[in-house]
Amino acid sequence: MTQPIVPPKSIAIAAHPEIPNALNIAQEVGSFFDLHGLTTHVGSIFDEDFRSAVIAQQFDLLIALGGDGTILRAGHLCAPVDVPVLGINVGHFGFLVEVKREEWRQVLPKLLTGDFRYEERMMLSAHCVRDGVQRKTFDVINDVVVARGRYVRPIEVEALLNGSPIISYIADGLIAATATGSTAYALAAGGPILPPELRNMLLMPVAPHLSVDRAVVLSEGASVFIRVKTQHDAVVSVDGQEPVPLKSGDGVQIKAHEKSLVMVRFEDPGYFYRNLTPHMEQNPIFTKSAS
Repeated sequence: MTQPIVPPKSIAIAAHPEIPNALNIAQEVGSFFDLHGLTTHVGSIFDEDFRSAVIAQQFDLLIALGGDGTILRAGHLCAPVDVPVLGINVGHFGFLVEVKREEWRQVLPKLLTGDFRYEERMMLSAHCVRDGVQRKTFDVINDVVVARGRYVRPIEVEALLNGSPIISYIADGLIAATATGSTAYALAAGGPILPPELRNMLLMPVAPHLSVDRAVVLSEGASVFIRVKTQHDAVVSVDGQEPVPLKSGDGVQIKAHEKSLVMVRFEDPGYFYRNLTPHMEQNPIFTKSAS
């Protein structure tokens, strides 16, 4: 259950150091809150001391400056320790980012008066399994992708729901996504867009060959095991991170995470649909075809 709305007193401000001016803007944001008597800590999203302070729950809120990739990094850091995240877009794309670069001075004062709300995003918990033994474990905000490796050949992937087979594909891969992830790789693969508050798991095949090409939407309580069968290499990747090799017979167990990513929102819940078309129009292919 989301915590009550209380103006933050201590704020971590994280910037992606490789995005031009992100650290400079972060310093400006920090100075703004300093003038209002709040405790702030400005740093790189990759800095280990900074990250350790967040994990130690020294802050009521983390403000991340970047694009959606930066928000994902912030979410992986903050969700396990119940620290809410607010995004300021200084990157290229922002389905997850709340505040535009040029608007933060007008919007952020709302934090001081409690004029905001929390939005909970369902996460997934996933772990690799080989020969019945659990291996690497992941916290998932967007998606788990089980896919072919370096060879341009499809693989066979089978999905089992609560231990019973439900569907199999000959495909480039299979995506298990949250509602948040429905606007990421799953959308590019032709999947549906789910509203962010839904607590469902989406299964979406990638380039299926002579297989059912429709998405499957599962309930929050579903436990899915994705098993791979292949004569060549396959991988699993979580939220676009470094892929982990899989052998034939390996699998990935996926279920709803006990934690949720909590995001700060200033707009009402209808923002998602109002902003959907403008977000889609940021795609250069969409813009070119529409011009």
